[in-house]
Amino acid sequence: MDDEVQMARSVGARPVLRLTGVCLLTLFFAMAPQAHSTNRPAAGLVEVDLQLILAVDISPSMSRAEQRVQRDGYVDAFRHADIAGAIKSGERGRIAVLYLEWAGPNQQTVIVPWTIIQSREDALTLADGLAALSLTEGRGTSISGALSAANKLFANSGLRSPRKVIDVSGDGPNNAGALVDPIRQVLLADGVTINGLPIALPRIGGVGGFAIYDRSYLESYFERCVIGGPDAFTISVTETAMFNTAVRRKLVREISMNTGRMIYAALSSDSTLDCNVVAQWPGR
Repeated sequence: MDDEVQMARSVGARPVLRLTGVCLLTLFFAMAPQAHSTNRPAAGLVEVDLQLILAVDISPSMSRAEQRVQRDGYVDAFRHADIAGAIKSGERGRIAVLYLEWAGPNQQTVIVPWTIIQSREDALTLADGLAALSLTEGRGTSISGALSAANKLFANSGLRSPRKVIDVSGDGPNNAGALVDPIRQVLLADGVTINGLPIALPRIGGVGGFAIYDRSYLESYFERCVIGGPDAFTISVTETAMFNTAVRRKLVREISMNTGRMIYAALSSDSTLDCNVVAQWPGR
C-alpha cells in the first residue's frame, strides 16, 4: 500500500483520486494475489518480458462518452484470448502493465499500479479491476507531462525487462506544460519505445468544435512529435466501433514487438508541422 501511494504521489496525482484508486485496487487485487503480486525475489529485480505503461488521455476534450469507449476498449482487450497468447510467446511468458491517466502538466494518476500478467486469469483480473473504477477527468493536455511521469514510473518499478513501452492515447496535441521533444529524447536514449493511439472520433457527448482534430493532422502530429524508439508505430481510431479492435491489435503488437526495427526519426513527411509551435498552442 505505501509503495503504491508513493508511486501515485511521485507523478503528481490529486490526493482524492490517488487514494480512491489505490484503495479500490488494493481491495480488489487482495482477492486475486496472483495477478497483483510481483513475486519479487529476496534480492534483485523482478524480470519480465515487457514493462508497458498505458498512458490514457482524460483531458476535457475527451467527452464522458469518449472516455467510456476508451476505458471499455482496454477492458475488452485484456479479456481477449489474443493478449494471453501474445504474453505466452515471450521468453519469460509474463509482462508488467501500469495504467496511467493524464491531463494537464500536474495531473498524472496511476489507476492500475504495476501488475504482473502471466496467464489468461491474470489478464481477466486486471480487466475486471479496471472496469470497476470510475471515470475521471482533468484540465489541459500535457503529453510531455505524461511522458515525464512514465519516465519516473519506469525508474521506480522494481522490474527488469529487455523492453519498455509507453502507449500514449490522445485526441489532440500537447498544449500545456513543457515541450514534448526534450523528455521524448531522454526516453529514446534509454531505449524506451513510445507508441501512439491518436483518437479522432466523430463528435459525440457534446464535445466542442475546438477539441476536434482532423485524422491526418493527428496522425502526422503523433508520428512526427510523439512516437519513437524500437518498432514505434501509431494506430488511429476514427470510429467508435473500431476502438476495441484497434486497442487489441495495438497491445498484441506491443507485446510481440519486433525489436530489430529502430525508429528514432519522425515518420511523418509533413515538414510544415513544427512540434515546438504546436506545444505552445493554448487550449484544453
